[in-house]
Amino acid sequence: MPRKRKPKKVRQSELLKKIENQPFVTDEELSEHFQVSIQTIRLDRLELGIPELRERIKKVAEKNYSKVISLGESEIVGELIDINLNENGISMLQTTEDMAFKKTKVVRGHHIFSMAESLAMAVINAQVALTGVANMKYRIPVLAGEKLVAKAEIVKKRGNKYFVHVKIYVKQEQVFRGKFILVSIEEE
Repeated sequence: MPRKRKPKKVRQSELLKKIENQPFVTDEELSEHFQVSIQTIRLDRLELGIPELRERIKKVAEKNYSKVISLGESEIVGELIDINLNENGISMLQTTEDMAFKKTKVVRGHHIFSMAESLAMAVINAQVALTGVANMKYRIPVLAGEKLVAKAEIVKKRGNKYFVHVKIYVKQEQVFRGKFILVSIEEE
């Protein structure tokens, strides 16, 4: 038996709360959650003045790029969602067909590694940082079209060396794990 649809005002109120709690939720995910069409979600967002996902991500990312010292904005692979220098950071990358092998639609490893490495470098509070060591494990294949969420954390600092762990997820399932030792090189 189909579930009864919620009244528009109730749905829109819940939609506002859901986007406040999860600003990076997609229209498709909202459509499934509220059991309405994607078009209905888009109309609700328009009525409520809520920008589309891309714009919401862009606004958050713009605030965070200015905090990064070791890399330029265009050098970070993905969108920088949150950053606390010398502590942790989060980035997001929407994969595309261009990033994948044509035959299998599996995203090439260098895109995933680049996302992890650039986020690890971004969390370092240093003018110049180089990757000294990278130990990585690809846990499951990522398919074109999937959204990657990377979380980096500095677990230790010894002198000019930063030990950074990066985990990348697709829908809360870990697909990649990287352990980096980054070396800060001070400019003279």
